[in-house]
Amino acid sequence: MISSLASSDDAAVATAAARAGADVVRTMYGQRLDRIDKGAGDFATAADVESEKAILGVIRAARPDDAVLGEEGGQQGAVDAVRQWLVDPLCGTLNYAAGTMLVAVNVALRDGAAAVADPFGGEVFCTDGVSAWVHRDGADDVLLTPSPATRLVDVNLDPPFPSAPGFRAVDLLAHPAFVEGFRPRVVSTTLALAWVAAGKRAAYVTDGGDLSRSVHFAAGIALCRAAGCVVTGIDGAPVGEAGRGLVVAADDETHRQLIAMTRSRG
Repeated sequence: MISSLASSDDAAVATAAARAGADVVRTMYGQRLDRIDKGAGDFATAADVESEKAILGVIRAARPDDAVLGEEGGQQGAVDAVRQWLVDPLCGTLNYAAGTMLVAVNVALRDGAAAVADPFGGEVFCTDGVSAWVHRDGADDVLLTPSPATRLVDVNLDPPFPSAPGFRAVDLLAHPAFVEGFRPRVVSTTLALAWVAAGKRAAYVTDGGDLSRSVHFAAGIALCRAAGCVVTGIDGAPVGEAGRGLVVAADDETHRQLIAMTRSRG
């Protein structure tokens, strides 16, 4: 299958790579895995490393001249390459190490195709940069349709908190307007971004700097944009070098409400 991808489109490569990583993550689940300390309380496991190897194997076979930035392996190829893949082989490592199946595998071609795989849900969320769909084995691909109907908003509470004290995600959860209009969820993985695109969540909020080229967020951002979600920083500004964090909403009204709350301490 890998050799046939050499002439296929980038969305197919991203999908195959994400599925390869997801297969590793699923296979190694429940094993006793040594932790690789990254400092500041962060760590990786052997599953992170092996998943990235599987992803890189697919990309190298299909796109040998492309550069890759992997969370575990770092930069491979020219930093200023026109084509660069951003790879997060296991988003939600803390969940995974604790035996929680809420994780994702993220593969994105910078400014292009992307895929987010749910290793345990059996879904791969894909985009070619224009449209977005979900692939399930044994079923036809379905276009993603964002919806605010659930009123569920995933909020990333992980440190650091670069926008404090002006904005802290934990304050958002106690904001009177948030309590009245939404219900919080804390998935602690960017799988939540795919769920906004798929209509399973109304929105996703996280603090941070420029996340547009982050290995953690690039695939989810691409997916949500292609699905028609509203994607900005926490201040409502476009995501990019000057941006701060993310507010991704299923529709304009949900986005408007959340932006108003991030600017108000309630």
